Amino acid sequence: MKGQKTYWHLMSLGRKPTEYDIVTSRLLYHPQRGFEVNVPVAQWYERYQKDSILQCRDWESFADPRRTTYSSYTTLQSQKEIFVGRLLRSIEQNGHDRHLDATWVARLLAHLCVLLHPFHGLQMQAAYIAQMAPSGRIAIAAMFQAADEIRRIERIAFRIRQLQRARPEFAARSGRQDWEQAAHWQPLREVIERGLVTWDWGAALVMLDFVLKPALDGFLMLDLGRHAQAQGDDPLQRLFLSLNEDCEWHRQWSQALLASALRDRPEQRSALETVLEQWLPPVAAAIATLAEHMEMTTEPSENRVHENWRQMLAQAKAQESRTAVC
Repeated sequence: MKGQKTYWHLMSLGRKPTEYDIVTSRLLYHPQRGFEVNVPVAQWYERYQKDSILQCRDWESFADPRRTTYSSYTTLQSQKEIFVGRLLRSIEQNGHDRHLDATWVARLLAHLCVLLHPFHGLQMQAAYIAQMAPSGRIAIAAMFQAADEIRRIERIAFRIRQLQRARPEFAARSGRQDWEQAAHWQPLREVIERGLVTWDWGAALVMLDFVLKPALDGFLMLDLGRHAQAQGDDPLQRLFLSLNEDCEWHRQWSQALLASALRDRPEQRSALETVLEQWLPPVAAAIATLAEHMEMTTEPSENRVHENWRQMLAQAKAQESRTAVC
């Protein structure tokens, strides 16, 4: 009698499995079998995962476009950190911050110190999506997204400290009070906090990766970066562009995920678009309020959100065409 092959669950691939196939496939048993012990949290997963607005008969059909594994992730991020580390060291070595306009430094610190709070909210929501994901591949991608958000927080915090050391007159600046009380931050704070209590994992994914992050990442990593360059702060723009590479991957994997789900169940598109249209007005209003306060010009959030959605729909259509040909 022949024994069961080690990677029997990958035999349908019809090829030698890659490292990504091996370490990400069928990692979670509970979406199909339920929990081994009937504990109260099982009802939570039943309601907000199994009965989510986002459905697919085979979540294993999703594949991260970057095929990210732990080893490839650490290698990739190590290379990015080498660049960022050199960039930050060069700022100190050439005394860049001492030559910046004092008004710009004061305004910049006022914004950067507050941004640590919403970025932490993005990290928490990505971690929740990973926790509630119905497959290991989704959980892995969302966990790496949460790790990217921590990287962004850490690197911006480092940049804040550099500015404070170079310009001690601004060292006492703290962002918590502004985040909790300043009028121009409250629309974004409300959006972040409402997102953190969006329990349905599919709705949380659409809100985070298809509305909030395309709008907020574009405004901060791209528009604020260009604004910094115009103020003579070219290193900050280069830092933001490096961090934005992570944000681009967040959009890519989430687009691939929704494309797979819509190819399987196209009828759910209407429900997902309802979530998108529900969140777009408050997110756009929050970004517009910040842009006005920062005296910045920015691309309309609606354009970024709709372009992100259009790209996902194009992926779904392309997947459907490939399936029909096969």
